Amino acid sequence: MVTSVTKICSSLFRFREPFLRYCSIRFISSIPTLEESVRAAVEAKKYQQIPDLLVASKESCQNPNPFSFLSTFPQHLRTKIIDEILQSFIPVRPRYRCHVAYSFLLSYTLQSPDPFPLALAIIQRTLRSGCIPVPQTQLFLSNAWLHRQHQSQSVSNLLLEMQSIGYNPDTGTCNYLISSLCAVDRLTDAVNVLNGMSGVGCVPNLESYSAVIGAMCAVRRTTVAAEKMKEMVAKIGLTPRQETVVKVVAAMRRNKDIRRAVDLIEFLEKAGFPVGFESYELGVEGCLECGEFILAGKVVMRMTERGFIPYIRARQKVFEGLVSVGEQELASAVRQKFVELKS
Repeated sequence: MVTSVTKICSSLFRFREPFLRYCSIRFISSIPTLEESVRAAVEAKKYQQIPDLLVASKESCQNPNPFSFLSTFPQHLRTKIIDEILQSFIPVRPRYRCHVAYSFLLSYTLQSPDPFPLALAIIQRTLRSGCIPVPQTQLFLSNAWLHRQHQSQSVSNLLLEMQSIGYNPDTGTCNYLISSLCAVDRLTDAVNVLNGMSGVGCVPNLESYSAVIGAMCAVRRTTVAAEKMKEMVAKIGLTPRQETVVKVVAAMRRNKDIRRAVDLIEFLEKAGFPVGFESYELGVEGCLECGEFILAGKVVMRMTERGFIPYIRARQKVFEGLVSVGEQELASAVRQKFVELKS
């Protein structure tokens, strides 16, 4: 009897492992994939479940995009669904819960055959939620934008397409587009977007101009950089950041275009902008490097009127340079200013 029981137990043990493996396979295969879960939420219009599904899933960093199933829908229905998803995310708190969902929606849309204007709407909602699109978005967005531009569509027309799906272009969306184009060295296209903003009711701000000016300075395109700085001050009424002024003056110094750098400083002074010490110092150093001693003396005089005094080495070079070109009177005036400030 004991032997029979032992045989039965042994037989059951042999079948235990295959049986458990079969049950595991059946159980795993019954679990819906992330894309299937997202699709079910979309079909049930339970859009606010999507952020939690994406965050909780280990598949969220893997391909395919969980919104890929949207490609099976007609374009008008696809647009309607994505718009409903975006609107449903507005009351979600904390707002960063939707960041992953926005990223997947944007990635899916930008890699679709016709990403605009829907991609711009997703970017707008992403930015308004306090989130920033993932870095690779800039490349996809720039490529898609340039593709449409090559079809001879104007900046204003492309931006105003947002109205066809119930959105309006805004400064934040335009700024992100500008920074994306600058990031891939499409500076002329970035300037075109900046120039076209006012035509669609968007007022450029400091971020708009700083992105373009900074990118232009990085490649020493100082003519455009100076033009845009004067435009933002005289036309828009903005006060440039000190670091932006420094970038322009430093780029002009590297280009040995120091007279235009001094002209820019003078323009900003007359416009009531408080030019900082570093910009003046760069101007003086640039003048000395180019042998423009008289110009250096004039910059120093304006500098001292603001209460700034150059570094000691620069002071010595300015005085000696003025004496060497026969400008004793200006040299004396400069030295007197140094004495007054040091006292």
